[in-house]
Amino acid sequence: MNIRELSIPDSYEITPRLIGDDRGLFLESYKADALREATGRTIDLAQTNTSVSTKGTVRGIHFADIPPSQAKYVTAHRGAVLDFVIDIRVGSPTFGQWDSVLLDDVDRRAIFISEGLGHCFVALTDDATVNYLVTDVYRPDREHGINPLDPAIGLAFPEEAGELLLSPKDTSAPSLEAARAAGVLPDWETARAFYGSLAVS
Repeated sequence: MNIRELSIPDSYEITPRLIGDDRGLFLESYKADALREATGRTIDLAQTNTSVSTKGTVRGIHFADIPPSQAKYVTAHRGAVLDFVIDIRVGSPTFGQWDSVLLDDVDRRAIFISEGLGHCFVALTDDATVNYLVTDVYRPDREHGINPLDPAIGLAFPEEAGELLLSPKDTSAPSLEAARAAGVLPDWETARAFYGSLAVS
């Protein structure tokens, strides 16, 4: 597989090698050693989540308190989503910026998002089935959100997504600036120190 760092530090696009024949297809969708080598850190998976979304569904922007937060390794098992990583770490050189990766059942790419980064996606097809491997269990008291339609962030949702569908929770989530003012956003230095604690020795 090929792993490249995105424009947001500590996030990565993973492109697997697809091996196909008249029987179907085989790929290595997750390789701990390859990801460890690319990121320079350990990744201990604690939970697997799956979501199934109607076309136009937007999930996010979600994040959790760091430490421990949740790193996420995300793939689309069916259909397609445009997956966004948003830098919400106060003090980061790319604070407020984002990057994206198309996840689908054709190229079968994945995205790895480190702890303390914001995560969001929009479903481009019906029954878009997304799988998340995460490094911590769900802790509702430590989970937060930012409105994905915040113009200050400016996520570019493709026209093919159609009408956007958001949950009441995501619609009522604060803007990036409001979340910053409330003191709930992760801190760049704290995040970097946490990543350092996970460094491969």
